[in-house]
Parts: sequence; C-alpha cells; structure tokens
Amino acid sequence: MTTTIAGGRAARRQTMRRIRPRRSPAVPLLLAVAAGAAGVIWLWWSNTPSLADTTAQVIAAGRITGLLGGYLMALVVLQMARVPALERRVGSDRVARWHAMSGRYTLCLVVAHVVLIMYGYALQAGLTFADIVQQTVDSVNQLPDMGKAAIGTGLLVFIGLISIGPVRRVIPYDLWYHVHLLTYAATFLTFWHQLSTGNEFVVEPAAKTVWYALYGSVTALVLWYRVFTPIRLNMRHRLRVEAVIEETPGIVSVLMSGRKLHRMGAEAGQFFRWRFLAPGMRFSSHPYSLSAAPRPNMLRITVKAIGDHSSALRDLEPGTRVWAEGPYGALTAAKRSRGKVLLVAGGVGITPMRALFETLPGAAGDLTLLYRANSTQDLALWDELAAIANERGARLMYAVNSPDGERPDISPESLRRKLPDIDDHDVFLCGPPGFAQGVYEALRGAGVPARRIHHESFEM
Repeated sequence: MTTTIAGGRAARRQTMRRIRPRRSPAVPLLLAVAAGAAGVIWLWWSNTPSLADTTAQVIAAGRITGLLGGYLMALVVLQMARVPALERRVGSDRVARWHAMSGRYTLCLVVAHVVLIMYGYALQAGLTFADIVQQTVDSVNQLPDMGKAAIGTGLLVFIGLISIGPVRRVIPYDLWYHVHLLTYAATFLTFWHQLSTGNEFVVEPAAKTVWYALYGSVTALVLWYRVFTPIRLNMRHRLRVEAVIEETPGIVSVLMSGRKLHRMGAEAGQFFRWRFLAPGMRFSSHPYSLSAAPRPNMLRITVKAIGDHSSALRDLEPGTRVWAEGPYGALTAAKRSRGKVLLVAGGVGITPMRALFETLPGAAGDLTLLYRANSTQDLALWDELAAIANERGARLMYAVNSPDGERPDISPESLRRKLPDIDDHDVFLCGPPGFAQGVYEALRGAGVPARRIHHESFEM
C-alpha cells in the first residue's frame, strides 16, 4: 500500500517564487574564528615576558596550547548548539564536519597543554620529565579547580576515543550520541581552572571578562536552541503519529498530525530529529528528512529500515506522541542559482528530493528528477513523483539494475546524453555516500561547477 500526499496551497505558492540564492556565511565565519585565535595568541604573547631558558619555553608552550584549547572548546560547543544561522545557512553537514575537526584539534591541544604545563612545573621544582605524573597529582591536589579540570579532561579523552572511526562504527548510535553530550559537562568542568590558574586571566581583568562573555554567550545559545526552542515548538504544535504506511518492502512513511504545522518554519529538503514516545523508543532521537512539503495539519517522513530505530517505525501506533527538534539542513531552494535544476536521488535519498521536486520554483521544463534504485519495486513514492511531474511539466527518469543485476551507467557521457545542457543546471543530490561520491564525480566530469552541486552528507 502507498500513500499520496496531495500538493497543498503553500507548496504551490512556493513553486511561483522568484529564484533568490543566498550566499553561505561560511567564509566570514571562518575569518571571524581566525581573528579570535589571533587575539588569543596576542594575549599570550603580550603576557609572556621571557623565553630565555627551557623551563620558560615549556611553560609558555603549555600556556598557549591551553588558551587555544579553551578557545576551541567554546567553538566545539557552539557547533553543537543547533544555531539556525549555522544549520540552515552553512549546512548541517558542514557544521558537523567543523565540529568533528574542531574536536580533534581541541583534544590534541588539551593533551599537549597538560603534558607541557606539568613538565614545566616539574622543571621549576627541579624534577625531570619522568616526574610528570607526580607533578600532576600534586597540582590536582594543591591548585584551585584542578580536580574538576582533571575530570573534565578525562571526559574529553573518553569522548575522543569513542569518536574514532573504527570505534564509532561498532558503537550503537544512541549510546554514542548520549555519551557525546558529556562534552557539555567536560566544558563546564574545565572552564573554571582557566580563570583561577591561567596567568593571562589573573593579570588581565579585561581578558577574564571576554572569556566570561565567550562562554556565557555559547551557554545561552545552547540553552535557547537545544532546550527552550524544542520545548516551545512541541508545546505549540503537539505532534502525534497519524498513520504508518508501507511504501515498498522495507520502506515506510510515517504521517504526523498536529497544529499549524506549516508554521514550524520547515522547508522542503530539510530534516528534523525525531523522538517517538513509544516503548523502547523514548530515548532515541534520529534525523529523518521530510518527504513532502509541510501541510497545515500534516508532516510526513519516509524511512528505510536499516537499523533498530528505523525498523521499529513500522510498529508505531496511531496517537503516539512525537517530540521533534528542527528544522535543520541547508539543502533547500535557497541554494538554487540557475533556472534549470536536476535532482538526483539514490535509494531512500528520494525523501528530500521528492519534497523539492514538488516545491522548487520553476516553469514547465525546468526540473528533472533522476531516481536510482536497485529495481522498479524499490522506487518508493513513484506514483506521487509521476503525478508531480505531470502537473508541473517536469521530467522524471529512473535508473535501475538490469534483470541480470548490471548497474545502470551514470557517467559524464550518459548524463550529457540525457541533458545536453547539464552544465547550465543546478544539481541537488542525495543518497548513500558511495553513490553520492560517484554521481558528484560524474557531474563534475559533465561540466557542472562544484558550486552548483548541492548535497549534504553526515559521514564523519
């Protein structure tokens, strides 16, 4: 059985909007981060009177690694805050990559800070490198806030270890996600010793004020967007499961009803983090894209069963309460810069593409959707796609394996045969990582500039 979501008035209005591409603020943000790091280095240098001997050099190196580590730690938490300006303008996938990279740098700086500063203190006391452990124990016992800092550092190391690729892949997603939230506790525990023992903050009251402002602002953003905003959204819209429909074997659509759902601020191409308040699912929160434009009283996601959480969706009962966080993601019409658009979907990647196919501004002939699946039986939502293509005068194509299992040719040459002017298209791409990478390379080979290939990937 399949379900059809008819185009709503809001979706039809969206197709008539003018093309107004928005620039990503990524470059200005990166420049601002670099300027902040330069300010931290200047603060360190202006409070470093001498590097005359080995002891002074080691302690100075420990101070600058600590300062930069503290600065990056605030940014790591900021990247977890789900700030709309980052999530919807820069892109959730890019922010996730920034977060992973910043986390690695932060952990390296923090470990270097501990080793260097303890070694420097040991040299001051006439000890050797072999005495670092004893020096660390003495510092934790004697210096203010060092006990909390030691616990916070231990948490950071633990989080870093379980985030290593091979380890991350064997840990259940829910366990990794909830352990990862301990980053907040680690940041809180390590913050205080920076002010009480950091030379720069002891001698520069203005620096202490700036540090309080930095961490205070990040804390406020986390509380607002990770706590208060989701509470307000769910109290206002009161989502419940309306129905669960099997689209194709292993793929289900979950329809959710609520109040004034079109006012949630969601756009086609975006996703929410969904928590279904059913037995065994209350503590699991997973990201799924909208598979249709929001209606005033209905939202829909379409999910392939590839894990415990996604497999359990088929057993949801009507009336089950739903807790949503979002919307997130930048794979929206705002990315578009050309009149013509090619949408490429692989497997369940059709979900955001189906919503965009319905709502992207454009006249007849402007839109083309290429849908890759293993077989025609795996083409989820095909009836809806055909209806949208017929209504909008769009082109709908599919690429499936041959009866003997041979995969279809998606190469620069085949793409140019299907769309001779493909180099004048914007391309929206969604699918499994291997598929997305292969199509991206084929598009580049067909002459599509990288800046006009829009996709989001969450492989870290």
